[in-house]
This record gives sequence, C-alpha cells and structure tokens, in this order.
Amino acid sequence: MTMSGDFLAALLIGLLGAGHCLGMCGGIGAAVSMATPDYKSKWPFLFGYNLGRLASYAFAGFILGGAFSSAIDIANIKHGLVWLRIVAGIMLVLVALYLARIWNGLAYIERIGKYLWRFLSPLTTKLLPLKSPLSAVPFGMVWGWLPCGLVYSALSWSAVSGSAFQGGLLMLFFGLGTLPAMLVVGGAAETMKTYLNNMMFRRFSALIMLVYGIVTAFNAAKLL
Repeated sequence: MTMSGDFLAALLIGLLGAGHCLGMCGGIGAAVSMATPDYKSKWPFLFGYNLGRLASYAFAGFILGGAFSSAIDIANIKHGLVWLRIVAGIMLVLVALYLARIWNGLAYIERIGKYLWRFLSPLTTKLLPLKSPLSAVPFGMVWGWLPCGLVYSALSWSAVSGSAFQGGLLMLFFGLGTLPAMLVVGGAAETMKTYLNNMMFRRFSALIMLVYGIVTAFNAAKLL
C-alpha cells in the first residue's frame, strides 16, 4: 500500500469508527456545547475543542512515527518497518472484530492509556469554564489523550509511517475522519449514534477494515 492509501485508511478508520467516537467523546462534545454561554454561538467552541483534539492526535503520531523510524535506523533492524507494518495490519483486523462485536479486546488495550490519563484528567476541570473559543483549544488538547483503542489502532499506522512528519499527517487524517461525528452534539448525536451502532453498518464497516488489514499484512509479509 502507498502512503496515499494509508492516509485514506486512516480517514476511513475515523469515519467508520464514528459510533465508537461518539460513545467515548460525544458526551464531552455535548458538554462543550452546553457550557457555551447562551449569548454566544456554540460552533466556534466546538471547532476550538476539536482543533485541540486533532492537534494532540497529530502530535502523538509525530512523536511515535519519529521514535520508531529513529529506533529502527539506530538498531539497524532488518525489515524493521515491514514487521511493524504487519503489526499495523493485524491491529486493523482487531478493530474490525471490535466493530463487528466479535471481539472486545480494544477495551483491554485502552487500559494501557489509563495510567497517563490519571495525570492529565485533573487539567480538564482546571480549564473550565470555557470563556472563549480559544480556551476550548487546550481543553480539546487534553481530552485528545483520553484512552481509546480506536486511536491506538490508528497510532499503529503512524508507527510504521517511516518518519515523524508522515506519522503526524496520518493521525491528522484519522482525526479529520472523526470530525463529522464529533461536530454533531446533543439530541442529534444520540440519533446519529443509534444509526452508527446499527449492526449492519458496524459489520459493513468491519468488513472494509478487515479486508484492508489483511491486504496490508499480506503485502508486507511478501517483502520479507
């Protein structure tokens, strides 16, 4: 798969995993909307929150992509990125199994990030109330580190991207995929969540991710 294909895959993970995103972060988006002063439009606050969230995703991808590519170069590991690409394909298969409700292992993967979240979560209360759209940006940046198996699966792609820049860009595309669902708040979010959690939609989404994950792992394995 080409890098452009990876960007498309990252975008699709965000789009097709929208039901999971609403479950994890939809309440936060609704809270941002409700915390907006009555005399002000909620949209600038929501955009500020999501801008901060996407910035954290891109930063995490930048760090992870740079760290893995540097480690492989220093250690001179033969086929290092190929092996990591196989792992990324497997992670995508696991996401597919989660969306189809065949395997709920992402919940266990999310526990990894809970240790970091213990230190970051107190900052969310300190950043409230949101007095301006600009103040919603750091609020979103903190919430961008909320433990999420879907985010971790997308980060596995940034790890095999080959550079910090590509890793950050992949996570940005993933974040853009989640954006439509996250901009729908309140009662509309509940309605959208019902449709996105429909079993037919989940299994269709899972099938797309399953095929892409298998093809990615298979193509990488051929390079060994």
